[in-house]
Amino acid sequence: MKKNPIYVEIDIQAPIDDAWAYTQNPKLHEQWDLRFTSITYIEKKSLEDPQQFTYETKVMPGLKVSGWGESKGTHHKENGTKTSSLHFGTAQKISPIAEGKGFWQYIPHDKGLTFLTQYDYEVRYGKLGALLDIVFQPAMGWATALSFDVLKRWLEKGENPLSQYRRFFLTMLISVLFCFVWFYQGLVLKVLVQHPMEVSMLAKLSEFQPNTATKAVFWVGVLEIIFALCWLFPRGKRLLFGLQILIFPLLTISAVLSDMGLSTAPFNPVTLNATLWILAIVGFVLSKDLPSAKSCIRKKGERR
Repeated sequence: MKKNPIYVEIDIQAPIDDAWAYTQNPKLHEQWDLRFTSITYIEKKSLEDPQQFTYETKVMPGLKVSGWGESKGTHHKENGTKTSSLHFGTAQKISPIAEGKGFWQYIPHDKGLTFLTQYDYEVRYGKLGALLDIVFQPAMGWATALSFDVLKRWLEKGENPLSQYRRFFLTMLISVLFCFVWFYQGLVLKVLVQHPMEVSMLAKLSEFQPNTATKAVFWVGVLEIIFALCWLFPRGKRLLFGLQILIFPLLTISAVLSDMGLSTAPFNPVTLNATLWILAIVGFVLSKDLPSAKSCIRKKGERR
């Protein structure tokens, strides 16, 4: 079955010449495009020749993929649209992409331009490569869309890509941490084990009978698991951080009121909750107006 090519489109309120410069200049391009770590142009023999280049993508420390490419730009004088065709590939076996083709298009309108791309590629390793591509292609589409929104914000608001990506990935890292904390607290300490201290604190605060407190702890654990899973959604992070800014002081006060001795124990709720409270504030600040792949159109002909 033939797969659909990757398609990404976004409207940018900026002059088309600026968008062309930020995407065709390799030193600017490599700053906003998450798919490339570095891009190096090879000197042309003549102006009519396609622009050849090499690229590198750092997958992780000590591991990178290097490849080749060539692009050629055209200008349609009738409506001012510009198109840049692209041919790329890599000989490295670690890359699931063997070779691909695509294009960028810049369509001017009264508020700026529509910037779009469509590309497809051949995978390695036959049926195994096709199976891996079920995960890899959506990841490539997501990276392309996120990069396009980073470019849009750079052109429209002036925030450089490094700052945008730093905020984005730090927010994701803190979100994963909170997902783990709430999931562990809910599943292990309240649903599976039902730690005696959890039951005791709830019983003292609510004056529940032991059996009732045990059941209540179980359902509190379920709610904490649900809250943990909310952190996995791509949007709504700022609301979750805001909720935690309110929740952690209340949890700390509740724990100390149930047992004053907890405040003097090693790694006690006061110090741990204070740490999480500060992280929630940091996340709340970082998560304001994050770049998002959701800002892009992902299907040709789709409209927002």
